[in-house]
Amino acid sequence: MEGTQQNSGLWKAGTAFFAILAGFLGYLLFEAKGVKQQQDDIIHKRVAELSSARISLDSIGSQLDAKIAEIKSLGGRVEELEAAKKQLEADVEELVSTSALSKQQYDSKIADYVSLLNTKDAELNRLKKENGVLVEKNKTLVSQNTNLSSENIDLKTQKQNLSDSVDNVSRRNRELTAKVTRASALQAQFVQALAISDRGKERDGGVYRASKVDKIKVIFSLLPNAIAKQDNKTIYLRVLDPDGAVLYDTGVGSGTFDLFGKEANYTAKKEIFFQNNGQGVEIIYNRGNAIQYRSGHYKIELFAEGFAIGNGSFDIK
Repeated sequence: MEGTQQNSGLWKAGTAFFAILAGFLGYLLFEAKGVKQQQDDIIHKRVAELSSARISLDSIGSQLDAKIAEIKSLGGRVEELEAAKKQLEADVEELVSTSALSKQQYDSKIADYVSLLNTKDAELNRLKKENGVLVEKNKTLVSQNTNLSSENIDLKTQKQNLSDSVDNVSRRNRELTAKVTRASALQAQFVQALAISDRGKERDGGVYRASKVDKIKVIFSLLPNAIAKQDNKTIYLRVLDPDGAVLYDTGVGSGTFDLFGKEANYTAKKEIFFQNNGQGVEIIYNRGNAIQYRSGHYKIELFAEGFAIGNGSFDIK
């Protein structure tokens, strides 16, 4: 009976102890939940502050870029803005990497950037006004330049018309000069080739035996020409064999002359004084006894002062 009462007392004491322990633990758990909630609230608040600061700094960065570009376009100085942009980039990097700065510190930085932007707005308005004046001046200059360009075009047109007129006159003068020069050229008529034997006997008729030909004498007369100058003239004779080759031997007086802008061979030449009276001219080509003329048709061409003045032919059988 006495043992039962002791056990009952111990059980009641144990129950009371566990009840007290449970209450204490419950208190500690409640306090822990409260502390965690406070920590969560602080963290959420800090995150919100940092996020707000980052958004503000990014916005200010965009505004700085826009201001730099606009002021540059107007010819203003942007060194201060570019330095502020570099500092802002450093602030953003510091914000991302550490949370050491307080909200008040970032608010102060943001306020400084905003103040700088406001200052630059005033400078930007001044530049716009100055550029507006320059634009008006430029419009005036453009208008003046347009007028000058129009006047220049008119002058160029007049110059071109004058140049065309001068060219036309020059061309007509050249044509007239060419006509006068051509009209003043000598003209040979009655061109004949006589055969001279080794005994000095002359034969005419235009057809000769090779054995009877030692020299060729070309005779002709020059037509009177009222506009031709009466002075010394050089007449070139070309004798072409049946194959079209020019008879050419420097040993007996052959050479070269300018024929229509090109160097050409001549068979013989004669210097005369043009008397403008229908004078007769003769040119002798001495080929020599050692070489006989081949049979066939030979052509005679006469030139003077750059013009062909006559032609003829003969045959060898």
